[in-house]
Amino acid sequence: MPNGPLSLPARLCLLAWDLDPTRAAPVVRAGALADLARRGLLVDDGGIVTPRDLDSRTGDPALDGLLELVSESFPHDWRTWVTLHARHTLDAVREHLVAEGVLRAEKHRVLGVFPSVDHVLADTARADALRAEARRVLSGAAAPADVSDTTATALTLATAADLPLPASGTPPTPQAPPAFTTILHELETALRDTIPAGSAPRGR
Repeated sequence: MPNGPLSLPARLCLLAWDLDPTRAAPVVRAGALADLARRGLLVDDGGIVTPRDLDSRTGDPALDGLLELVSESFPHDWRTWVTLHARHTLDAVREHLVAEGVLRAEKHRVLGVFPSVDHVLADTARADALRAEARRVLSGAAAPADVSDTTATALTLATAADLPLPASGTPPTPQAPPAFTTILHELETALRDTIPAGSAPRGR
């Protein structure tokens, strides 16, 4: 079973696991936007999300799918992209986590007719480790210098989205260029404005 590092949107997918997909999708999309911006593949051009290179790819299906969607769509700002077709990114991240062995897809039929897929945690130890890491960071048990930029960014977005995290606290600021810090702030603001407090029942 593959056991490589989780991407930023994959981390947020697992941290938002107990939320309804309508709430989880914008958080995961924000993570994908931040991941692409951190790689320099998406830049801010006067507030508009802009691909730096139309031919670049990451090798991650969810990230590459979003990069292609942005490239082929009308220009939008960061706030719009946090929610626009966000379920597409959530579904792609889930499919990738299934391929990684973190999730398991269980097919069934609604009313005995309509095909549907439920996703369940297959690698609970990995998900538990992610939440334990979040607890250490947010509780202050982990020194800020020991927190990776990926973890800091994930927890910054998770906190902005008011996810039900295992501890309260302020995550450390990611060590990043000013351009990325500006984008991250835009994503935080979008999540605070678009995601209501409190979780809806899970529906997968």
